[in-house]
Amino acid sequence: MKLTKYTHSCVRLERGGNVLVLDPGSFSEVEEALGGAGAVLITHEHADHVDRSRVLAQLRADTSMVLYAPERLAADLQAEVNADGSGAEAAGRIRAVEPDSTFTAAGFTVQSFGGQHALIHPLVPLVANLGYLIDGTLYHPGDSFVVPSGLTVKTLLVPIHAPWSKVGEVIDFVIACGAERAYPIHDALLNERGLSISEGHVTRFGELYGTVYRHLDTGDTVQV
Repeated sequence: MKLTKYTHSCVRLERGGNVLVLDPGSFSEVEEALGGAGAVLITHEHADHVDRSRVLAQLRADTSMVLYAPERLAADLQAEVNADGSGAEAAGRIRAVEPDSTFTAAGFTVQSFGGQHALIHPLVPLVANLGYLIDGTLYHPGDSFVVPSGLTVKTLLVPIHAPWSKVGEVIDFVIACGAERAYPIHDALLNERGLSISEGHVTRFGELYGTVYRHLDTGDTVQV
């Protein structure tokens, strides 16, 4: 399948004419990423992972698109669509996802993992977060370091920097997943110098444990 990276945590997957998009947030090129998408997966409710107004506008405009999100977020989005008069049709294409479930979205097999956002600070309320494994091969953890249990991840999307992490935890996550290859997400908060430092550590230690890490700029594509 073809992966296209967009700014921050948004990626677009294409295979055999099917398109699946993950986490089109406020830093991302939402309309471009969602063009022609059959489904969109949202890991959690934070704005850098779902730009509600722009994503819901695309959902209303494209009557074939289906949106999947953790239960509370799905309910909030359904209420928002109904409140603005868009009606039950668009709300009916918003689906709640439970942890440890398997479903099909836009022709891709999706497994969900985790359930909780990583801790930022005890004073910052926790929200639901789901990691998604696509076709048993590519893993997007959202804002967490949850490792899929009992599975070998071939392609890992790595939250390279966040208010809830430090570089040692990023390295440990890469090692624990044991993927063949890894690419960055959650990188919009770093300048080029900071990104270079973090990616240098992940590249060096990843190689020691069999993971090849490669930097991707916004708009870059790879086959996974």
